[in-house]
Amino acid sequence: MNTSEVIIYGIPNCDSIKKTIDWLNENKITFHFHNYKKSGIEKNTLKKWCKLVGWEILLNTKGTTWKKIQPDYLDIEIDETIAIEIMLQNNSIIKRPVISFGNKIHVGFNELTLTHFFK
Repeated sequence: MNTSEVIIYGIPNCDSIKKTIDWLNENKITFHFHNYKKSGIEKNTLKKWCKLVGWEILLNTKGTTWKKIQPDYLDIEIDETIAIEIMLQNNSIIKRPVISFGNKIHVGFNELTLTHFFK
């Protein structure tokens, strides 16, 4: 497996990111970490991810970031375009981790699904 393509997207102090990094290290999978706080995220990347898994998976509406900004969106029906804008402005709202490998992505931490993802 060419692991040079594995990229983990997230923020370093996130528990799910820490678990994912530990799992990848235990499974000897080399990866690059993309820190949203330092490097941001590009609109085209979010568009690609939305096509692969749907914006509803990526937009974390259960976290504290959503709770802070939700009042701004009470009267707005959120669609992919609006979700992408929200994620661009508040990258902490993107569900973590997003793992990119080749032309596919995996969202969230689950050991079983990660094992299948890398087969």
